[in-house]
Amino acid sequence: MPTPFDRRLARHARSTAPYLLACVLLGALGAGCVLAQAALLAHAVAAPAFPAALAAVIALRALLVWGQEVVAHRAAAGVTSQLRAGLLARVTADRPGARSGELTALVTRGVDALDPYFSRYLPQLVLALLVPVTVLAALAAADPAAAAIVAATLPLIPVFGVLIGTYAASRTRRQWRTLEVLAGHFADVVAGLPALKAFGRARAQARHIERVTGDHRRATLATLRIAFCSALVLELAATLAVALVAVSVGLRLVGGSISFETALFVLILAPEAYLPLRQAAAQFHAGQEGLAAADRILGLLDEPVPAPRPVSSPSRGDLRVEALAPREAVGPFSLDVPERAITALTGPSGAGKSSLIGALAGLVTPVSGRILSGGVQVVADDAWRRGIAWVPQRPFLFEGTVAENIAIAVPEAPGTAVSRAAEAVGVCTFTTLDTRLGVGGEGLSAGQRHRVALARAALRCDLLDTWLVLLDEPTAHLDVLTEVAVAEALTDLLRGRTALVATHRRALLERADRVVELSVRRDAELGSEPDRAVTV
Repeated sequence: MPTPFDRRLARHARSTAPYLLACVLLGALGAGCVLAQAALLAHAVAAPAFPAALAAVIALRALLVWGQEVVAHRAAAGVTSQLRAGLLARVTADRPGARSGELTALVTRGVDALDPYFSRYLPQLVLALLVPVTVLAALAAADPAAAAIVAATLPLIPVFGVLIGTYAASRTRRQWRTLEVLAGHFADVVAGLPALKAFGRARAQARHIERVTGDHRRATLATLRIAFCSALVLELAATLAVALVAVSVGLRLVGGSISFETALFVLILAPEAYLPLRQAAAQFHAGQEGLAAADRILGLLDEPVPAPRPVSSPSRGDLRVEALAPREAVGPFSLDVPERAITALTGPSGAGKSSLIGALAGLVTPVSGRILSGGVQVVADDAWRRGIAWVPQRPFLFEGTVAENIAIAVPEAPGTAVSRAAEAVGVCTFTTLDTRLGVGGEGLSAGQRHRVALARAALRCDLLDTWLVLLDEPTAHLDVLTEVAVAEALTDLLRGRTALVATHRRALLERADRVVELSVRRDAELGSEPDRAVTV
């Protein structure tokens, strides 16, 4: 059965508590205005007269409704802002177990879907709790018979709402799952569109997206049909209940057992008991998508967080890798990386070179083993990473100028330092620093993107106290002549620093002080698995 409020939302959005309390207070004042308006309107019709107090009450009720709307929207804005910030912080810090497409849908559409829940459904839920109780008490004082009819028929609205809402909640969750699948698949297709076009599979994927989109459309329309049908059922139940009250009051008015003003008061007030419940049921469907997304968002935020690691003071010296398994089925490895020397890491693809470098850079959490620096176990935190220059196997460039992409390594770097770093690895031989690049470095070849990434490392070595340099295939995609030139530049760059370079290229292997080879053992019975030893 769907619950009207998830307690986890209150825990993750404590700053909105004052807004929600203000919403309750305004709802209580609004309930009082309902009674006053009904009494004054009945008196005005029976008198007949139009008291000024009636106009004041109508204006006050409108002002309270406006105030509740403003407070509710502020609460919604606060909650969505906190949840989005928390989700983004968790994604960037802890890398939770969710696909990129799903995370994109949650951070954007998912968080935004909570807006109608907080701005519409919760305020209406407050009114649905306060107004019927207040109206029922006033009816009991004015006409116990009418109050009994209202008390007997009032529970029909929430009962029908729960029955319909249970089914609607399951359909909404199914709709949200379809949207997650669509978002994830669409993101993967866009990322791999060049490969799909090259292999002639773009149209097939377009048809698959069209099919998933159709599933989402049908799920959305099914949810809307439930919402429309539930509104019809609730309106019919409320109308029949008010009709029973009207018949009872009319018969007693004809018999003379109730006064005209009291009868008018009861007839004006009775629909007000059902109205908040009907509107809450209608807004329930508007908030269900938000609740479905919130369930997944809060699940990610509540995932166990690794225990905080102590702040480290990185020790500098020889690096020692002891029985390190960077990930499942890779390693464990044991090797030494001497201080102020270039160690080349070689071996076949899949041996674990990139994973090992990622673990040393603090970007991969090892499954087992440890890393020692100067005899002290390394804590791969920000303090450790500040002393590292790292070039990945597939560097990513952002939309912007070449200079801006290089300066990412040291954001406060002056232009002269950026120019020196670019010249050191030959960036200026194929482009200018003010050339604008597209997303992912569009406009440069793979080898040119590598040299921009090498310029980042050169900039860190120039301006920061960088003592450890980690390079993953730094001369990949380069022709032989360019490779030799870059290798010479890297030799100068790495002089006096501890360096670990994953490479297959002879130009770098010849300039290394030490070569470590990772081998892969193939066993006919056990299949292929990484060797447990490192051949030096």
